[in-house]
Amino acid sequence: MDATATSAPPPSPILGLRANAGQFALLVVVNALVGGMVGQERTVLPLLARDVFGLGGLAVAMTFVAAFGITKAVTNLVAGALSDRYGRRPVLIAGWLVGLPVPILLIVAPEWAWVIAANVLLGINQGLTWSTTVVMKVDLVGPARRGLATGLNEAAGYGAVAVTALATGWLAGSAGLRPAPFLLGLAYALLGLGLSAALVRETRAHAHAEGRAAGATPPPSLPFREAFLRTSVRDPSLSAASQAGFVNNLNDGMAWGVLPVFWASAGLGLPEIGLLAAAYPAVWAIAQIPAGAWSDRIGRKPLIVAGMLIQGAAIVLIAIGSGVAVWLVAAIALGFGTALVYPTLLAAVADVADPSWRASAIGTYRLWRDLGFGVGAIVVGLLADRLGLPVAIGLVGALTAASGLVVLGRMRETRPLG
Repeated sequence: MDATATSAPPPSPILGLRANAGQFALLVVVNALVGGMVGQERTVLPLLARDVFGLGGLAVAMTFVAAFGITKAVTNLVAGALSDRYGRRPVLIAGWLVGLPVPILLIVAPEWAWVIAANVLLGINQGLTWSTTVVMKVDLVGPARRGLATGLNEAAGYGAVAVTALATGWLAGSAGLRPAPFLLGLAYALLGLGLSAALVRETRAHAHAEGRAAGATPPPSLPFREAFLRTSVRDPSLSAASQAGFVNNLNDGMAWGVLPVFWASAGLGLPEIGLLAAAYPAVWAIAQIPAGAWSDRIGRKPLIVAGMLIQGAAIVLIAIGSGVAVWLVAAIALGFGTALVYPTLLAAVADVADPSWRASAIGTYRLWRDLGFGVGAIVVGLLADRLGLPVAIGLVGALTAASGLVVLGRMRETRPLG
């Protein structure tokens, strides 16, 4: 036998959506299950805080969003570094193992501290699983279809958030706040773990192949600290994306923790609240697919700026409007604005970062983005208790619009040419 032949390197992976359609579709399904884990809480948990645990002040009730957001943010950072060092698949499986106890804790929780603990685990689950699914899709498709890949990833996740929010609102209205809504979450966790362990394959070699194709032989190494600083501060485009992601999730944390209570205080019932809570992520999910593909054609920056301004206007409309019809229009507009922003920011970060440190850059971006959940929960809760719900919601809308103007002034266009 020829010794040279036996030691030949394996063939380089082929990049592209069509060449990797099976694994890409599987990862879309897995990320839908990841999103469903959040959706099980979206309608029910704010009302559980008020009606079962008797938490009157919004600042206290929003602790579950803060616990989730801060934990998820830090885990995103860790997930990116671990994915670059050890591979994507082990991080994905670890995330599902951490998520398994979450619905069980929510079902049996005798006091609010158990709910906080469940949301810490949920934050770890989301940070590990969502981070790796988006990185794996970007790995598979290469630079030409990056916006479409992130759009499909986020559409799957937030589509499941919307469907599950609607389903759990219906379940809660017909069978009570516990345990029925959270049994759905348990099914998601078991299925996600099974698919990830049995069928998902590692994609890190695809990122290395992209780096070689771009002329980096070997790919340039970058210490994690430098990747963190570039994404956070030093690179104008990356730092502009990070602040926009932070503000985007600040307003999403407000939508999750405050709007169901706001609508309940206006006299709406659980089915109506479930409809409004689902409409925003449903539009967000559906519109992300064309938005991501559109950014591959016309660029990232115009969609990000427009999306932040539309979100700001929609949130202000929620604050000053009244009635299900007005709030439904505002929720749809908020979802559309978020759809323009969410996959496009991820694609912009992936555009700028070299494949050799891309996962670390995405993890850093997602750290700042998801810190918006935690900061938003605390700040909006305090503002609502002090100034009232409409004023707190309106201030979030103004901040969102201002963030879009920061992107306009600071970010360069990042879309790859050719």
